[in-house]
Amino acid sequence: MVVLLFVVTLAGALVIGFLLWKAMNVERQSSRPDLRHVLRRPSAGTVRSRASGPDDDPEFLRHLDETVRRRKDPPTS
Repeated sequence: MVVLLFVVTLAGALVIGFLLWKAMNVERQSSRPDLRHVLRRPSAGTVRSRASGPDDDPEFLRHLDETVRRRKDPPTS
């Protein structure tokens, strides 16, 4: 009798744990941004620009140079 009660309790705990796990997984997936477009390969006609850092962007470098020139105490090289 005690063994049967233990088995039923264990099965109930497993079912409740599984349902909680599924509920948490659904909640986590709904808060994620949609990344399907990132994972897709580009079609043959599209050309993707190479990702670059801000130090490769001429507009950023120009703006940075102007900002440094306007400072009252520009850094010395």
